[in-house]
Amino acid sequence: MHIFWFILYNTILYPFLFFCALAFSLFSDKTRKSVYGKFGSIKILKSYFKQNRKNTDIYWFHASSLGEFYQIKPVLESLKTQKPRSRILMSFTSPSGYDNVHSDLIDLKFYMPFDFLWSVNRALDIVCPNKVIFASYDYWPNFLWISSLKGIYTKIFAYRFKQSTFKTFPVVSNFFKSIYRFVDIICTVSKEDERFFMLHFGLLNTPTLKVMGNPRYDMVQKAVKDCDHDMQPDDYIRIIIGSAHEEEEYILIKSLSKLMRSYPDIKIVYVPHEPKRDEIDRIKSKFKHEGFLTTVFNKKNDLALPNDQLVVVGIVGVLSRLYWQSSIAYIGGGFSTGIHNVMEPAVAGIPVLFGPRYDHAHEAGELLSVSGGFVVNNAAEFTEKMTELIEDSTQLQISGLAARDAIHKNSGSTEKIVESILNE
Repeated sequence: MHIFWFILYNTILYPFLFFCALAFSLFSDKTRKSVYGKFGSIKILKSYFKQNRKNTDIYWFHASSLGEFYQIKPVLESLKTQKPRSRILMSFTSPSGYDNVHSDLIDLKFYMPFDFLWSVNRALDIVCPNKVIFASYDYWPNFLWISSLKGIYTKIFAYRFKQSTFKTFPVVSNFFKSIYRFVDIICTVSKEDERFFMLHFGLLNTPTLKVMGNPRYDMVQKAVKDCDHDMQPDDYIRIIIGSAHEEEEYILIKSLSKLMRSYPDIKIVYVPHEPKRDEIDRIKSKFKHEGFLTTVFNKKNDLALPNDQLVVVGIVGVLSRLYWQSSIAYIGGGFSTGIHNVMEPAVAGIPVLFGPRYDHAHEAGELLSVSGGFVVNNAAEFTEKMTELIEDSTQLQISGLAARDAIHKNSGSTEKIVESILNE
């Protein structure tokens, strides 16, 4: 059956995906950057290894985008500490990772080559990595198949099994089963993820399954040291909306306006997912229609938020610091592509609200289980839960402490994963 999938993937499935990407790149700047970057990957690898000898251990890490890199970063830090002479290669699929990741831990970053047999084979021959490690989900069939044939160790860590995934469909599950059998080790986030994997993909000799958690918990905890804990407000409620998508503005803007009319002393910080000028102007216009003027915050050096009633943040890279000046957080994405990072507000010790699309995020489930996080399915539920937390200071405090404890109890996976990389 594996031969069947190998032939089908290489003759129909991947060529179809490739030409779809080419067509879509005509209309999407993000896709165009990714496709263009992939065309140049082999050239980048050849140039780098022409100038750098392969006289040390080489670890090839891959992340789909910026979010998955945050899972990898603590692993890189620990690996470099234990093996400082090792060489770290970092590949990405999305420009959000390639364009925004700048780290001294990485010796070379590039786009993952196209998953054609010849391009994958060429890349692996140039690099000759000791091990290849994927974060979460963005692994490619030919890459895994050829790595196995060449005897290159492969690992997937922070694996999260979504119960609603299409991978559980009968025919599709057989395809993924043929892929997974060529992975050496899969490290799941939780015991439940391991159980679902076994249920849908059966008992295989390979891969070896291990429960090792998510190293992003460790990264978030480490980042706490850089935050000014004294900035958190104690005489008013500040609600922060983190990484809000345009699709959920119909819920957020009217609900927040209603709250500001009911509670004139509360402060609102609205952080759009992509704070471009036209998006900032659109948000300002919608709040103006509700009768509220907006202050735009663009400072990068001084992150002390103004005390204006309504602030829209127009810069990137500061959101994790702003949570420490807030009392309640709503994390965007739950009404479109899936929620963003709920760990950063949780470790700041504040309750976290989010939309219904959260099953890809183990940490969201952890927050729900301890009442440190809350799902809202519509505008009415958003307003109701916010009102409840605003009016009940005891629940606000208890929920915030529960959210922080949920992060603390899930830390410690980084060293387990690094030990597995080095010793297995």
